[in-house]
Amino acid sequence: MAITDVAGVRVGHWSDSQARTGCTVVLLPSEGAVAGVDVRGAAPGTRETDLLRPGCTVERVHAVLLTGGSAFGLAAADGVMRWLAERRIGLVVREVVVPIVPAAVIFDLRDGASVVFPGPDQGYAACDDAASARGLACAGGRVGAGSGAMVGKLYGPPVPGGVGTASIRLPDGTTVGALAVVNAVGDVVDRSGRLLAGGAGDTWRRLLSEGPPPLPVVGASTTLAVVATDAALDKSSCNRLATVAHDALAMSIRPVHTPFDGDTVFALSVGKGSSDLMSLCAGAVEALRTAIERGVATA
Repeated sequence: MAITDVAGVRVGHWSDSQARTGCTVVLLPSEGAVAGVDVRGAAPGTRETDLLRPGCTVERVHAVLLTGGSAFGLAAADGVMRWLAERRIGLVVREVVVPIVPAAVIFDLRDGASVVFPGPDQGYAACDDAASARGLACAGGRVGAGSGAMVGKLYGPPVPGGVGTASIRLPDGTTVGALAVVNAVGDVVDRSGRLLAGGAGDTWRRLLSEGPPPLPVVGASTTLAVVATDAALDKSSCNRLATVAHDALAMSIRPVHTPFDGDTVFALSVGKGSSDLMSLCAGAVEALRTAIERGVATA
């Protein structure tokens, strides 16, 4: 089960295993997808997220980039735009085609990528990967934007995070898929609260009983996610889907949405079917929660 179970969605990666950085592209049908976003972390790094607000003119996006390299990595979106523009995929303004590519970053510079980070050529290569047969396989683990991901950083030592993906089929036949890049300050826990991945002990309890450690981890984290569905939604409903999908982060990561994370969730509607928003929100939370668990299980 993967986000690519949603028809028309493909995923590609570019990875540098030595520098431990990379980028991941969620490639969409040529007509694009209606999109929304919810940025909850206090240390985000994003591009083209303002236009996803209800009331803004642009309705559709053509790809979403998740990338390492902190703010430097946002340059990889230029390569995604170039790949799409060469195929005349984008917003048509008179004779000009402008691909719309929202993006968000994780901070992985401390983990080997201090001088190496994704740029335009790497974003382009991730699109090539998405367009190949591998684009439906949707590899997970220490690949793409998850190449340098780590979790459990508050007390340490941190352990590997990574990319995870999942999907769920609702009773009405609608599919909801999710992709996560898990790179959190906090620990990752399972449905029973058991630690799946984290640093030295229970970060949540230690924070409550001991207070924070003396050395802060400013700008060193962030969990990114994309949820997608083949149900038809408007921009307002996509934003609601992104908002509720953050519940999966709150259920799986402790603590979450900290001053040191830039947690961001994108929501995409690529279909024409109908489904009720409450069921879609529940499906998004379930799929994203599983994706987060898989992001650390396959690291």
